[in-house]
Amino acid sequence: MIDDIEATGRLQARIEAALPLPAHPTPELLAMLRQQNPTMRLGPDCHIVALSYAGDEGGIVCKLDFGADATGQAAYVSLTHLRFDPRLPLARDIAAYQRRRVKRLRRQAGAAPTSPTPR
Repeated sequence: MIDDIEATGRLQARIEAALPLPAHPTPELLAMLRQQNPTMRLGPDCHIVALSYAGDEGGIVCKLDFGADATGQAAYVSLTHLRFDPRLPLARDIAAYQRRRVKRLRRQAGAAPTSPTPR
């Protein structure tokens, strides 16, 4: 299991209580979003306006608002693809979730499925 369901639920509830929450998409995320929709105007800042939990596969998923220039075009991304101002009250808890999740995903990806050894 990648996420601690109880801890993730508590973090999700705390983030939902703080919505809309300012965030900064990673450069990789911005590049991917621009590739998917070249007409969407994306800036270096956005706001998380809604959350959901996509299980171990997706973790906490955020609906982003990039402002008036991107009206009507929603972007849904994993919380791990966002960065936050360190002065934000939830920044440490979010960063801890991101580190833990990325570490566990890497560990899971590195663990090759075991096959029975022929005898």
